[in-house]
Amino acid sequence: MTTRGHVHIPSSAVLMIAGAVACFSVSDSLIKSLAGRHPVPLLVWARWGFQVLAMLLWLAPTMGMRMVHTRQLRMQLLRGVLLIASSLCFMSALKFLPLADATALNYLTPTLVIVLAVVFLHERMTPARMAFVVAGLAGMLMIVQPGAELFRGASLLALASAGCYAVYQITTRMLAGEDPRVTLFYPALVGALLMTLVWPWFGSRIDVTWTDVALMAAIGVLGTVGHFLFILAFQRAPASALTPFTYIHLVFATLIGWFAFGDLPDALTFAGMALIAGSGLLLTWHERRRALLAPSEPTAVD
Repeated sequence: MTTRGHVHIPSSAVLMIAGAVACFSVSDSLIKSLAGRHPVPLLVWARWGFQVLAMLLWLAPTMGMRMVHTRQLRMQLLRGVLLIASSLCFMSALKFLPLADATALNYLTPTLVIVLAVVFLHERMTPARMAFVVAGLAGMLMIVQPGAELFRGASLLALASAGCYAVYQITTRMLAGEDPRVTLFYPALVGALLMTLVWPWFGSRIDVTWTDVALMAAIGVLGTVGHFLFILAFQRAPASALTPFTYIHLVFATLIGWFAFGDLPDALTFAGMALIAGSGLLLTWHERRRALLAPSEPTAVD
């Protein structure tokens, strides 16, 4: 007798997740450095506008109108709106919070994804995954060290970003049958269009140096590469199996925040990160071991 619901996690998907969160960490640090000088909506507009430009240069010559061809237009548009809402909230939080703190608060997302994947995608909530949810939440609380700071406006923005991004990840999984290039293009297009509509609210005059323009372009490129890797990874394995690996983002954010902004984590923060990383590694070992004893779940693509 065999059991179902045990997953083999492809190594390629894990590497894609690690590469994606590395791109996001560097991008977040650039956003934080620019947020003190420029309005957040301008940074969001630049983030997605440069991605639209990069994708048009990259894909339009070969794909043409197929870049916007989708069988699930409403879901693509909803996904784009969710991502833009998450971006606005998170960039606003980065303006006021240390990079590691903002990232840690945003990392309620993987916990929410596991729960949502069970409810909406009917993925199995194993005892090991439940333990990871508990350990991840405990580790996150050790990092942010809840208190008055947790309920500051900026912290609430980070929590709102986590909620939007969790639903975004679930919609990404629901679009697993779509061309990943199309799935990558739609959020950028929606973001650029929405931010263009609110352009008058940016201010009557904005002075942007060429150096800042280059940094904004880098944010767009890093985000494009990161999200493309993210989409490919989630097409190769279930959301609840991959989300533990996204916690690598916490390590990257803490190190960059330390070296770039002088935000040195304390002992409790390091303990929280160790708990998160350790629980993720134990979950990976557990699921790989169980996969040897039972057939693996089919992935979203062959």
